[in-house]
Amino acid sequence: MEQVTIYHNPKCSTSRQVLALIREAGIEPEVVLYLQNPPDRARLKALAQASGQGVRGLLRGKEALAKELRLDEPHWTDEQLLDFMGQHPVLINRPIVSSPKGTRLCRPVETVQDLL
Repeated sequence: MEQVTIYHNPKCSTSRQVLALIREAGIEPEVVLYLQNPPDRARLKALAQASGQGVRGLLRGKEALAKELRLDEPHWTDEQLLDFMGQHPVLINRPIVSSPKGTRLCRPVETVQDLL
């Protein structure tokens, strides 16, 4: 099978559950600890597009910083949101999984099954 990649935050229970499901399927994914090694702007934009959710769909709106910056307001452009996410990777929702079958924000956890 081709490579499966998970953009992972080990402190997130959803992210840990998704990683466990991938491994239970017999796949050892590439694990990107995105808080330490965030995707560059082009990769983040490509993930947003491939997921079908767009940039706003990958924004972690529940994050305190997102609320503080009022990033849920509609006047922010995708380009501006990408800037914020690049500067503050904590604003990237997780877990994002890419496989030959597609790219998804795996919330709920079961969403990962479509990619395996």
